[in-house]
Amino acid sequence: MMTPRENAMAIYHHEQPDYYDDIMNSVVLLPDPMLMASFCPQDGLPHKDIWGVEYIWKPGAPGPHPHITDDNKAISDIEKWEEQLHVPSLEGLDWGPAKDVEKTVDRKEKMVCIMFAGGLFERSHFMMGMEDAFINYLTYPDEMKAFLRVIADWKIEYIRQMAREVHPDIIFYHDDWGSKQNVFLPPPVWRDIIKPLQKEISDAIHECGMIYMHHADCICQPLVEDMVEIGVDIWQGVIAQNDIVAIQEITKGKLAMVGGIDGPKIDVADITEEEIRAEVRRAIDTYCERGRFFPGIPNGVCFREWNNAIFMDELKKYGRQYALEHPIR
Repeated sequence: MMTPRENAMAIYHHEQPDYYDDIMNSVVLLPDPMLMASFCPQDGLPHKDIWGVEYIWKPGAPGPHPHITDDNKAISDIEKWEEQLHVPSLEGLDWGPAKDVEKTVDRKEKMVCIMFAGGLFERSHFMMGMEDAFINYLTYPDEMKAFLRVIADWKIEYIRQMAREVHPDIIFYHDDWGSKQNVFLPPPVWRDIIKPLQKEISDAIHECGMIYMHHADCICQPLVEDMVEIGVDIWQGVIAQNDIVAIQEITKGKLAMVGGIDGPKIDVADITEEEIRAEVRRAIDTYCERGRFFPGIPNGVCFREWNNAIFMDELKKYGRQYALEHPIR
């Protein structure tokens, strides 16, 4: 019987697994010192992160969200970004908690992973607001390139520090490049400003001997060939609103993917057990036959406890059944 790590890597390498499952069930997340330094209490009050961005985590909400107004933007004028940008120091970070967790992990059983939140696009609109970010990408491309150059250099330095301190197997890099309808930036703009810097970030991850898993639970279909060119190893968060089968054909097996199960569709009150199970089976039947696919809910779980229990039970049962009945040739 394979360990969770061995099973996940079998799927990753398009080899025969014991079962099909969400890759996140085979990893242990380490606490990121920078993320911990930006922790926002769930008290409904504004708190600033290490970049000077204000967040609010409302009671009952699944997580904190940026709270950006005309009065609190970290970058209020892109032409003055050099004087307004305050880059967090990477000196003297406390890696103790991460090392404590890492020591408990048997790496033959599971992989070690660090969630690296706030990618280039997200960081830009966190700091200046979504509307200003869109305007600046279109009307001040040179300033945006210079601004993001500094952010990318910081990220690359931090990736190398992660490798030195705890050497995760996977860097779980977050940057939502779209919505459920389309990508946010016109692809030519994204390719001109984001892509070259993202390639350097990807190269740094690979130079350190780690897997680059990119989280984007949104439409990314217009960019998937670029994702392959950049060197994204795994796209986590593939929502069903993408034409996943077409993406598998376009990328020719070069991009492993995680997701496919329509979480919002099954995470509702008026739904039957069979409807939940049917959605899990649909995703596995439709996407796993082409290989390198980890079925799961793009955002991880159903928030309703009963729905999540049914989802997880069906994923466990049918994921194993499918692997047995559909051997890789």
